[in-house]
Amino acid sequence: MSKKDLALQADQMLEAALGGLTPHQALLEASLAEAANVDERAAAREKNRQRALRLLAEIEKTLD
Repeated sequence: MSKKDLALQADQMLEAALGGLTPHQALLEASLAEAANVDERAAAREKNRQRALRLLAEIEKTLD
């Protein structure tokens, strides 16, 4: 394969990976998705914290 063919193939693969988005649009979407994931993880941590506090309260009741 020539360098031109390899470059063309790489461009086609990149274009397919971006799903028709510009690199800037793809970067923005990835950033937004990461921000949403951060919010989900924070919510999960809080939910786990609440569960742990309830469990600790139950344990303390049984020790009394």
